Amino acid sequence: MTAGHTITVEQGTERVRVEVDGQLLAESDRPLVLRETGLPPRYYLPPQDVRLDLLTPSDTTTHCPFKGDASYWSRPGSPDLVWAYPDPKPEVATIKDHLCFSATEVVG
Repeated sequence: MTAGHTITVEQGTERVRVEVDGQLLAESDRPLVLRETGLPPRYYLPPQDVRLDLLTPSDTTTHCPFKGDASYWSRPGSPDLVWAYPDPKPEVATIKDHLCFSATEVVG
């Protein structure tokens, strides 16, 4: 990590839902909560709690110097809606294959 930049990952206890255009894409009561300097908390959900059948892999990839290379999934009208790190850096290894949506709702 660079000076002043930190990332923590912890087991969350919140119930998290992701709904797009009235369709439930994910619901989990076991999210990982990633907190990164300068960014809002992000919820990484286990793949078993995500409707992968409603998502299509995208050709998009991005590189984060702190987390690694991300792969993306889309759905009609919502490109690159969700991402995951299939091979994250050791410091955040627990997020491996968990999925993160650009917008989530904490429901309790």
